[in-house]
Amino acid sequence: MEWTSLNDLRSKFLKFFEGKGHLCLPSFPLVPQGDKSLLLIVAGMAPLKKYFTGEATPPRTRIATCQKCIRTNDIERVGVTARHGSYFEMLGNFSFGDYFKKEAIPWAWEFLTETLEIPAEKLWPSVYEKDDESFEIWRSIGVPAEKIVRLGKDDNFWELGEGPCGPCTEIYFDRGEKYGCGKPDCKPGCDCDRYMEIWNNVFSQFSNDGKGNYTELKHKNIDTGMGLERLACVMQGVDNMFEVDTIRHILDHVCAIAGKKYGENKKDDISIRVITDHIRGASFMICDTVLPSNEGRGYILRRIIRRAARHGRLLGIRRPFMEELCDTVIKENGSAYPELIERADYIKKVLSVEEERFLATLDSGLNILNGMMDASSVTLSGDDAFKLSDTFGFPIDLTREIAAERGLAVDMDRYGELLTAQKDRARAARAAGEGWKGVLGHKLKTASSEFVGYDSTECTSKVLELIVDGESVESVSEGEFAAVLDRTPFYAESGGQVGDKGVLKTDSFSADVIDTKKNPAGVFIHDCQLTDGKVSVGDVVTAAVDGERRLAIRRNHSSVHLLQSALREVLGAHVAQAGSYVDENRSRFDFTHFSAVTKEELRRVEDIVNSHVLEGLEVKTEVMDVESAKKSGATALFDEKYGDFVRVVSMGDVSKEFCGGTHIDNTARIGYYRIISESSVAAGVRRIEAASGKAALELAREDRDLLSDAASAMKVQTEKDICRRAEELGNEIKALKNEAAALGEKLARAKLGEAFSAAEDIKGLKVLTAKVSSLSVDAVRAVGDDLKADHPEIVAVIAVESGDKLNFVCVCGPDAVKAGVKAGALASLVGKITGGGGGGRPDCAVSGGKDLSKVDEALAAVKANV
Repeated sequence: MEWTSLNDLRSKFLKFFEGKGHLCLPSFPLVPQGDKSLLLIVAGMAPLKKYFTGEATPPRTRIATCQKCIRTNDIERVGVTARHGSYFEMLGNFSFGDYFKKEAIPWAWEFLTETLEIPAEKLWPSVYEKDDESFEIWRSIGVPAEKIVRLGKDDNFWELGEGPCGPCTEIYFDRGEKYGCGKPDCKPGCDCDRYMEIWNNVFSQFSNDGKGNYTELKHKNIDTGMGLERLACVMQGVDNMFEVDTIRHILDHVCAIAGKKYGENKKDDISIRVITDHIRGASFMICDTVLPSNEGRGYILRRIIRRAARHGRLLGIRRPFMEELCDTVIKENGSAYPELIERADYIKKVLSVEEERFLATLDSGLNILNGMMDASSVTLSGDDAFKLSDTFGFPIDLTREIAAERGLAVDMDRYGELLTAQKDRARAARAAGEGWKGVLGHKLKTASSEFVGYDSTECTSKVLELIVDGESVESVSEGEFAAVLDRTPFYAESGGQVGDKGVLKTDSFSADVIDTKKNPAGVFIHDCQLTDGKVSVGDVVTAAVDGERRLAIRRNHSSVHLLQSALREVLGAHVAQAGSYVDENRSRFDFTHFSAVTKEELRRVEDIVNSHVLEGLEVKTEVMDVESAKKSGATALFDEKYGDFVRVVSMGDVSKEFCGGTHIDNTARIGYYRIISESSVAAGVRRIEAASGKAALELAREDRDLLSDAASAMKVQTEKDICRRAEELGNEIKALKNEAAALGEKLARAKLGEAFSAAEDIKGLKVLTAKVSSLSVDAVRAVGDDLKADHPEIVAVIAVESGDKLNFVCVCGPDAVKAGVKAGALASLVGKITGGGGGGRPDCAVSGGKDLSKVDEALAAVKANV
């Protein structure tokens, strides 16, 4: 048994099963493709689930992979132990109705004992206690009966309620007596650390009816899972995954940055392991298009980045460091995952932006949390935890972790109530756009419909189905309905492009097509409004797209492709599409970038797009298989689900993308391109909205008219004089404001001077309460500053009323503050009495109120609290 690197182990496994007739596929992205049941890929078989269920046909009945996986259900244990990790790789060989036990078991043994040369005496197979077939296969390849351990359902039978299930056979590696419990009967199944499971063959053999009745499956499957890091532990003779070569190099880099030595301090070791694990997971997640956010998989990413950043602070690292660590992750894994190298700049930028953003709030958040914990005895309140999360962006998981270090629990029930209430409010606010759900979810009789809209905007079609209120009908003579045609020129909403509109008609019938969409099976559904006559299933109709609208959509869609190319040229190769929307009026393009695009950069982007428009580049469309398309250099959305064949749209040498949308045939037909706005969508995602063709020209005309109207209103001769005149008016307004402020302060001084004579002597202090109106808060505050300077013993609370708006200005002189009277406390007092709130420094504070009828009560309370 020879020491073998992790990267070599991966290659040996895939090469071995390639030799057994398997198709070796690259790892699927961590973001599930076409599977909304998972946030992230958590097991090697997860991306292949559709092949096991029969929803899709596999490219071959034998497949082998090394799959990237993320699991965070035990994230609190990551670092605390040396066994837990959030990122790992799963080696797997899979059969879909092809081979079964008699092939899978010998191959597993062959790979371990011959390819890797692990001594057979170190290996112990286990089988399900009733699986005599597997037991005999193990015996037939030379494993002694006393080394084959029979285990019960909990250990060696895989099932998830109703559906496919079956026994497992596992292979354990004997690490030696020093890891054992000392019991004479210690063997696989014992709770000690002596026997490490390194291989698990799951045999999908039965179907469970959910009542405990099992029937034999006609087509049986193999699902093999083996942790690559675990196997590397065995082959390298180390105790845990953090000692494996590629991971140890990352750990050593953490130590170098922190100035720590691994193994010297248990507390430091926890932080070192947390950072080592989390930088691996974060790097791969970002590479696979996940961005930090406050929900879903983005929250998982944000959580592990912030957890790593906090542990960096615990190690004494006072600067951002994760971008630097990422270089080592890429170096150790780039040969197997070249996309890490391709996206290196992008990955590091996302890491650095998120880490710097978190570090900016970490210290203030910790100070607030520490204050909350100091005031807590056993449990931190759910209200405090929610406020920390909702207001200050401090993750609840981090709050719980830090509280636990102080021996405090967190009231998660109350936190959950507040979080649920917040989500309910958000859900209620976006309760719109549900009209298509019933139609799209309707089970159609039609299996497919032909789209002919790339070549034509009009065709003759046969009506296959009609749907009204979610139910199939034979005919429609009024109102709204949905129609399914055997062939259609109408483009259905997808890929960010809106659905077509137009008409369906015969000599005795007509209907407006309001929108076009596809159901999950890809059948085109036309949302229609009957305008005349009656339509029935079986009718032959003319289907005609609104050609002018379609042309405008095509212009905008093609301009988006040119925009992405221009953005990459101006901003850098890290720019990637994060979403898009195209209709006849506007185009919207979301892309990865980490700061606002400057005015100069936007101008360059716009100029580049328009230069390609003026060049009149030919737009070509080709249909090719996915691999050929990728090799040709076509850009694909990383997490998009593609079929075996794709459309590739090329615009000269400028742009080449996977795209199923409709486009113009020459960039000159775009006419003119105009950027309307640039904004932020989320952390690391920007949005550009633009227009092209007639819509862009209309915007230019509106701008020209606006400038003309502005010049007329400002009474200047030409539009060029607008800026000069605006600056002059601005200076005049500023001068008037300053004059008004001076007059206001003068008036406030006069009014408060009169009120000062009525100040009461209370406990040796001068207490002044008064109401003023038609004065600014700033003017009253300026006079208040003079009062406390001239009268150290002053306590003044002034109610400032302006229409229905109410504020309180509170000031306390130095002697009053020494006597224990605080302006901030008084501001809070009067604010609460009048239905508002506020506070500030001991010598000066401002608060707001709502109930003007309670002003006198509030001012009276001041005197009672001095």
